[in-house]
Amino acid sequence: QVQLVESGGGLVQAGGSLRLSCAASGRTFSGDVMGWFRQGPGKEREFVSAISWSGGTTVYADSVKGRFTISRDNAENTVYLQMTSLQPEDTAVYYCAGVYSGRSYHMSRKHQEYRYWGQGTQVTVSS
Repeated sequence: QVQLVESGGGLVQAGGSLRLSCAASGRTFSGDVMGWFRQGPGKEREFVSAISWSGGTTVYADSVKGRFTISRDNAENTVYLQMTSLQPEDTAVYYCAGVYSGRSYHMSRKHQEYRYWGQGTQVTVSS
C-alpha cells in the first residue's frame, strides 16, 4: 500500500505562487497515475490535474489550465503541483491521490477511481 504525504500549502496573496509536493512511501509509484484534487469550503471534491505513470502526459481542469503545472519524479517517489497566478477561488484543501495504471495512459478525472489518498494540505489565497 502506498502512503502519501502532501506539503507546501499555506497562505498567499492573489497573484502569488505555491508549489505543492506529495511524497509517496510504501512502494514505488512509478506505474501509477497520480492526481491532484481539491475541496473548497462547502464544495465537493473536484479534479485539478493528473499525470501519467511516465510523466509524459498531463491533464488539467479548465479552471487551472495555464496556471498550474503537474510533474513527477519517479526516482524520488514525489509528485508536484506548481501553482501560479493564484486566485481566491483556488482556496481549498488540496489532495494528492494515486491509482495503479498498469502503465496505461488513462487518467481519470473522477476521484472515485483513485485508490489511495494523502491527508491534504490547505491552500488559502487572500484577495
